[in-house]
Amino acid sequence: MSLSNLDRELLDRCLNRSPDAWKDFTDRFLGLVLHVVNQTSFARNLQITPESRDDLVAEVFLAVLDKDYAILRKFRGQSSLATYLTVVSRRIIVRRLAQLRIPTSLSNEAAAQIETPAASALSLEDREILEKSLQKLSNDEARAIRMFHLEGRSYQEISSETGIASHSLGPLLSRARDKMRLHAEP
Repeated sequence: MSLSNLDRELLDRCLNRSPDAWKDFTDRFLGLVLHVVNQTSFARNLQITPESRDDLVAEVFLAVLDKDYAILRKFRGQSSLATYLTVVSRRIIVRRLAQLRIPTSLSNEAAAQIETPAASALSLEDREILEKSLQKLSNDEARAIRMFHLEGRSYQEISSETGIASHSLGPLLSRARDKMRLHAEP
């Protein structure tokens, strides 16, 4: 299927920064991106929280906005815009889901348990590695990681207990996991 006139116009409006173009773009493709997030996580046997799903959707749209719509500027019109966005979204989501694996020095079993909170099942050695990684984080980051990944608390619960805005928790957790991975690399 080729690029429709509706999508061509929407694409032009976004690239020219027309008023309401971004709103129209997100309204048109939000369902598609949500579907790609759900299907990609399902295909990888990952159960993601609603908050994580929302974070992944936001990451896709932020990537589209990045560098003055660079992703949209690369679109050559050889397929429908929806097909192109599906492929782009899937790549972004797969890359992000791969980054969510906590630290690489933990065994695969332990890392999976951290992703799906079951801290009590961690071996003593893995628990020690995790605690050393947490010491490299700020107090807020370490506390949020413990509450979300080890205690299985929701963003809302963490927000009410820590005072950190719930919409800030996704980026905070993401930065903390990135720091933990950096410190875990040999």
